[in-house]
Amino acid sequence: MHERTDDEVREAVRSRYGEVARSAAESACTPGCCGSAADASRAVGYSDAELAAVPDGANLGLGCGNPQAIAMLRAGETVLDLGSGAGFDCFLAARQVGPTGGVIGVDMTPEMVARARANARRAGATNVEFRLGEIEHLPVADGTIDVILSNCVINLSPDKAAVFREAFRALRPGGRLAISDVVMTAPLPAGVAEDPTALTCCIAGAASAATNRELLEAAGFVDIRIDVRTESREFIRDWQPGSGLEQCVAAAAIEATKPIARACCGPSS
Repeated sequence: MHERTDDEVREAVRSRYGEVARSAAESACTPGCCGSAADASRAVGYSDAELAAVPDGANLGLGCGNPQAIAMLRAGETVLDLGSGAGFDCFLAARQVGPTGGVIGVDMTPEMVARARANARRAGATNVEFRLGEIEHLPVADGTIDVILSNCVINLSPDKAAVFREAFRALRPGGRLAISDVVMTAPLPAGVAEDPTALTCCIAGAASAATNRELLEAAGFVDIRIDVRTESREFIRDWQPGSGLEQCVAAAAIEATKPIARACCGPSS
């Protein structure tokens, strides 16, 4: 059986979401099927007020949760969104951090970055910027970010350990993660891991909650909380109807903090 290399995984994901970004239809593709982006976002926890607050074309219905609900964003903070797509979560975050704060979206798909930048121009969003880059190699300086968001993206990475190490590097001491993602809750059926559709629709690349915790701890994070939301199987069932894969994965809210460094030595005598 052919095992995909990391580069092959990234190219499959980039190709899939490039196609989504190029679509001009009002309906959008969720991770596994096509339908209303608004309905898909309501199903994973966004309010009508949040849906109405972003520029047209920013919401592609690609999430598996609402990281805004756990981020507790404050005015003046600097926010980084991993896999920012057309900018949906970035625009919501920008409203919360206000003109004294800022939001950076990073996406590896050129078409997504172009679409997000166009959305920002149309909306006059001056405290949001979008950068092309891989989440395993973030184009941000060390210790410059207060909060990192991500919505159903880290499962797509073939090197999740690198993603969490980069997130740790980018955060200021005391900075925090607020992530919605898919985790594996039972072994996947044979052959699913090599199925490109299952990979790009956020199923085949999912790691277990235990593995995510181990990777976060290895990166240096503390106060790790992973809330697996079994009710998410109701919408995951629609990603690959009839497959039964909703019994193997579920959405989760993942939170963690970069510790504040303490002095290693007491006062000199």
